[in-house]
Amino acid sequence: MSYFSRFPLLAYDMTGTEKYKLVPDILRRVKLRSTVKSGAMLFDKYDVKAGEKPEDVAYKWFGDAELHWVILMTNNITDRYYDWPLTQPEFDRFLTDKYGAGNEDATHHYEITQASGRTSGQGPDDYSYLVECNSDESGASTISNREYEERIQDKKRQIQLLNKSFLSDFIDEFDRLIQE
Repeated sequence: MSYFSRFPLLAYDMTGTEKYKLVPDILRRVKLRSTVKSGAMLFDKYDVKAGEKPEDVAYKWFGDAELHWVILMTNNITDRYYDWPLTQPEFDRFLTDKYGAGNEDATHHYEITQASGRTSGQGPDDYSYLVECNSDESGASTISNREYEERIQDKKRQIQLLNKSFLSDFIDEFDRLIQE
């Protein structure tokens, strides 16, 4: 069963001629409870591979590409094109569109290691120990537009996958809530 087929139907006049059609009520939303989202035993970590789409991950993980909506929902992804990791050609176009041709590698900001607290990363994609600063700060590193956006893409690649043993309960709960 597809995502929108789970929604209740609504009579809607698409043309303003009082000829109503039944359409899925797409204005309905179900939000993942924060207690569920924080439940570490419910999820497995996954790094999205280059070019993988939500449907690919759903097929690999659940054996059904139609369950891509579960992947998106459990990762709070509302825009599958910009909240999901871009392919390299899409990323290159995005950089050019956002910063202008020739400015992709221009300076975005400067950073230094913070003076207190953690002063090193906890993994290759952890930049939380770095803080933005002025260009004249001692030891400041230049971060380009490309580097800045690549970091964002790296974060988007790190998703959580619902443990398969909870899938049917998750779908049942979604179906119940969307009908309320």
